[in-house]
This record gives sequence, structure tokens and C-alpha cells, in this order.
Amino acid sequence: MTIHFQRELEKIKKRILSLGAMVEERVRLVIRALETRDGDAAKKIIISDHEIDEMEVEIEEECLKILALYQPVAIDLRFLAAVIKINNDLERVADEAVNIAERVQVIARRQRLDIPFNHSLMAEKSEFMLKKSLDAFVNMDVDIALRVCTLDDEVDNMMNEAYDVVKHAIGEHPDRVSYLINLLLVSRHLERIADHATNIAEEVIYLVEGEIVRHGNYL
Repeated sequence: MTIHFQRELEKIKKRILSLGAMVEERVRLVIRALETRDGDAAKKIIISDHEIDEMEVEIEEECLKILALYQPVAIDLRFLAAVIKINNDLERVADEAVNIAERVQVIARRQRLDIPFNHSLMAEKSEFMLKKSLDAFVNMDVDIALRVCTLDDEVDNMMNEAYDVVKHAIGEHPDRVSYLINLLLVSRHLERIADHATNIAEEVIYLVEGEIVRHGNYL
């Protein structure tokens, strides 16, 4: 392939990493808004979502243009295929951040209800998985990617715990159903962020090893 083609690939990699940094920042900000019940901060996240959407479309269009112009093969083809999927997962992570922000706006207007579950550990784990999945991509590191994949079950277990706690709390506080459902939805959105981080890690494994690994088949 030509030097120009390699430059195009480098440009794509820089853009997807820039998108990753933007999405990481959105997740960090929405977790802070959740912890502080800051409805104004949540509103800013919602308003700025179009920036992520626009960049996601631009990256996909660039990938498709390169595929059409150069018809790459082997590792270069895998790279572009992986970027297209990672690009989509990052946009979906940003969507989940917006979903959490919308829940924060509701929660912030309601009186706090103490229940034996908070989102701190789940949020920390999901944020960590996203960061490490992008680290795995930057370094083409299968070991880091596999670590991310194995953490997904831990977040799933936290989601199940949140469901049980909220279900019990609804029975104890039937007048607070709306508030409690919003708490449960936050857990669901955090779990989805972890899922998308896992998808990114799986794409890194595919990119490096040339093998498709999904549904927990990491051995």
C-alpha cells in the first residue's frame, strides 16, 4: 500500500482516539453529576451530545471512503473493520451517558431515599473498563483486552444486585416508585457502558489475533 494510504490509516486512528477521549470525559462528567445530584451539569452533557454524533458519522464516512479507494486486505482491512465497530460502540457509550444525565435530572429534583445500594462502585468499574478497553486499542494489547472482558460479569452481578435492592425498596416505599425506577435505570445504563467497553476489547482481540471472540468465549 502507498505512503498516502498509511497516512490515511494514521489519521483515522488519531480521530477514533480523539473520539474515545471525548466519550471518556462525558462518562467521567456524568458520574460526577450522579454523585453530586447536579442537574445543571447533567443538562450540559445532554446538550453537547451532538458533538459525539457528528464525529461518529465523520469517522465512519472516512473509513468507508478508504475501503472503497484502496480495497485493503489482511491487517489493514481488520483495522478498518474494527474501527467502524469501535466507533459505533463509543457513540453508544455517549448515548448511555446522556441517558444517565436524563435520570440525574429527575433524581436531583426528588428527595433522597437511602437504600442499601449506591452506584459508586458500579460507575467506577464501568469507567475503568472503558478506559482500559481504549488503552488496549492504543497499545494493541490482548492481555488488557481480555482483562476488560472478564470484568463484565462483575458489573452484571452489580446490576442484578441493584435490581433486587430496588425491587425490595419498592415494596417498602410504594410512594417512591418513580424515584426508585430512575435509580434502577441508572444501573442499567452503567451496565450498558460496561457492555460496550467489552465490545471494544473484543474488537482489539480480533484486530490483533484475527479471531472473533464474543459471548464470553475468550479461551
